[in-house]
Amino acid sequence: MLLGAHLSVAGGLHKAVERAAEYAFNTVAIFVRNQVQWRAAPLTAEAVGRFRRARRRLKIRPVIAHGSYLVNLAGRPAVREPSLAAVADELDRCARLGVQYYVFHPGSPGEDGREAGISRVADALNQLVAARGRRRVKVLLETTAGAGRQLGGTFEDLAEMLCRLERPRRFGVCLDTCHVFAAGYDIRTPAAYRRTMKHFDRSIGLDRLFVVHLNDSLKELGCHRDRHEHIGLGRIGLGGFANFVNDPRLAAVPMILETPKGTTDDGRDWDQVNADAIRGLAQKP
Repeated sequence: MLLGAHLSVAGGLHKAVERAAEYAFNTVAIFVRNQVQWRAAPLTAEAVGRFRRARRRLKIRPVIAHGSYLVNLAGRPAVREPSLAAVADELDRCARLGVQYYVFHPGSPGEDGREAGISRVADALNQLVAARGRRRVKVLLETTAGAGRQLGGTFEDLAEMLCRLERPRRFGVCLDTCHVFAAGYDIRTPAAYRRTMKHFDRSIGLDRLFVVHLNDSLKELGCHRDRHEHIGLGRIGLGGFANFVNDPRLAAVPMILETPKGTTDDGRDWDQVNADAIRGLAQKP
C-alpha cells in the first residue's frame, strides 16, 4: 500500500519527508509554499538539495504537492490573475523539487455560472502547462464537496474540464473520500462503492485517478459540507475505507491522510492512529 499523510514543512521542506519516514509512510503530501498568502519567499537551492537528498535517502515516493487555498482559477480576473501566478510558481517549485503530483481545487465561478467556470479552469491549465514545456509534474483536479457554486462536486464537472485540456497526459484527478461523500456519492458498503466507482470510471476513467485523500466525514451523505473526521469515527466508517484499501485497481495509487492533526486524549498521535486504522483494514493475501 502506498500510504502517507499531508505533513508539516516546519523547519524546512525536507522535514516533511523525515516525518513521513518516522510514520513508516512511503509517500507524503506537502505545501511547497505558504498556502494562505499570495506572496511566498523564494525557494533556495539549499532547500531543494536537502529535500531531494532526504527523499532519495528515505525512499519516499511519490511526493504530492497541494495547491494554495487561495487559488481560484474559475473566478473573475481579480482573483483569477493572482491564482494563475500562484499556480505557476507552485508548478515551478514542484519541478525543481521533483514532486510528481500537484493537486488543487478547481474553484468557484460565483454568479457567472458553471460553464464559465469550467472554461476558465481549462483555459488557465492549458496556458500554464503550455508555458512549462515537457516538465513532468502531473496536475490533478480534486473532487470537492460541491458547496454553493463550487466546481468539482460532480464527476461530470471534472470530466468536462479534462476533455478541454490540450495535453491530457499531464492531468488527472485526486479523489477525496470526505468530499465525494459530502457531494452525495456513497462509498460506505461494497455495493455502494462499486456503483460510485463505476460512475467515476464512466465519467472520468479510473486510469485518470492518481491520488486518493483519505478522510472520514463529520457530516452526513450529500450534506455538501467539507468537514474532515478521523478514520472510522465519522459518517463513512471503517467499511468505506476498506473498500478503497482493498481495491486491486488502486494498489499503485498513493493514499494520503488529510485527517485532523493533534493527539488523542491518551496522548497518541492522530496521524499514527489513523495510519494504523487504514493499515488494519488491508486484507492479508
